[in-house]
Parts: sequence; structure tokens; C-alpha cells
Amino acid sequence: MPAIPDPVILPPPLPRGTGLPLQGVTLLAVEDSRLACDALRLFCQRSGARLRRAATLEEADAHLRVYRPDAVLVDLGLPDGRGEGLIRTLAAGPGRPGLLAMSGDPDGRAAALAAGADAFLEKPLPGLAVFQRTILPLLPGRPAVGLPEDGTVSADPAALHDDLARAAQAVQAGPEAEERRYLAGFLTGLARQTRDAALSEATAALRTPGEGLHRLARLLDERLTDSAPFRPGAP
Repeated sequence: MPAIPDPVILPPPLPRGTGLPLQGVTLLAVEDSRLACDALRLFCQRSGARLRRAATLEEADAHLRVYRPDAVLVDLGLPDGRGEGLIRTLAAGPGRPGLLAMSGDPDGRAAALAAGADAFLEKPLPGLAVFQRTILPLLPGRPAVGLPEDGTVSADPAALHDDLARAAQAVQAGPEAEERRYLAGFLTGLARQTRDAALSEATAALRTPGEGLHRLARLLDERLTDSAPFRPGAP
């Protein structure tokens, strides 16, 4: 079954003359982490941009067959392959959009820029002003108006819970070598975003075959309990 693109995420209605720096811009985020995407959603809402999300390379291809965004934000570690390949394809193709690579691994910068990315953001994602100042040079003709002082955003706790649940399910299933490598990158990035040193340490088990998975699974269960969304009426 072909992948169906997510619906566009529109910013709130804007009064005339707000001068938001990304007003009218469409961004495609190719990002598997819901937590990271929720931060991007908040950045875009405060900047006037439209945001679409693809969680895999396959979904990104489905989006790009339908429309051409002004810029594509590409996570380097994705469930069905490496983001550098998508960056390379878009950089060499017609109607080239701005290309921003993202990763929780700072060592990914060199490979991303070599593949054709215009810029690189290390996760956890920076504050709003840094995000805007990184995106604007990728969009020729956009004036740097209304840039705020830097600050942080608070992502939806449900997004973190979803990321943890997906990782826990994969760990409990006994991932094969290729999936272990992907999960190691995914959880390392998640640990960086949440500043969770214990999770970062436990994730090292995924890089050593046959060791430490039970400890990692227990820790993920604990984090899931801690991050469970509040449900009205629940005891």
C-alpha cells in the first residue's frame, strides 16, 4: 500500500503586518521522532511556516511526488535508510529546495554537508531564533524580520511517550543487527533531547550484540510509566 502523506500542519491565523520571518514558507520535515517533530511544529507556528512531516524515506518520496517544499529538513537516521541519500538526490535534482540536515550525532555534520546539505542542526534542536537564523539563508529573498531572542520550547509529553513506546516494542522484539544500529541512533538522539544520561548509557547495549538488552527494556518501561499522558478520570 503506498504511503499517504500526513496532512499539512498550518500555523494559527495571522494578523496582517505581523512580519513573521517564515510566513508563507512550506517545510517538509523527514523525521522519525515525534518529540523532535513537535519541537519543529512549535518553531513553525511561531514563525508563520507550514509544516509537513514524513517519518520515513518512503513517506518523504510520497510527499515530494505531490508538491515541492521551500526547504526539506532531513534527519540522518531513519527507519528505512540514511538521510544522506535523500539529501544527495534532492541536491542534484531540478527545483532544488533548501536542505537542512539534523542529527543527534555531531559526527554526522561532515557526511551531511558532503551529500549536499546547506546546513546542519545538532539535536536536541536549538531555540527558536537559532532555528530561524539557520533556515532563512536557505530561502533566498527572505528578509530576517522579527527574529526573537533565543529561547526553548516545551514539546508535547505525549510525543515523548510515543517515541519511547515504539523503541520499547522494538527492543522487546529482539532487533536484528541493522535495526539495532538504527535504534541505537534513535534512542541516543532521544536521550540527548531529554537530557537523560541513564537512557544514553543503557542504549550502548544496542551496539554490543547479546548484552544489556534486558536492562534497556526495563529502563524504557520505567520511562514509559513516567511519561504516560494524563487521562481525565483515571485513578
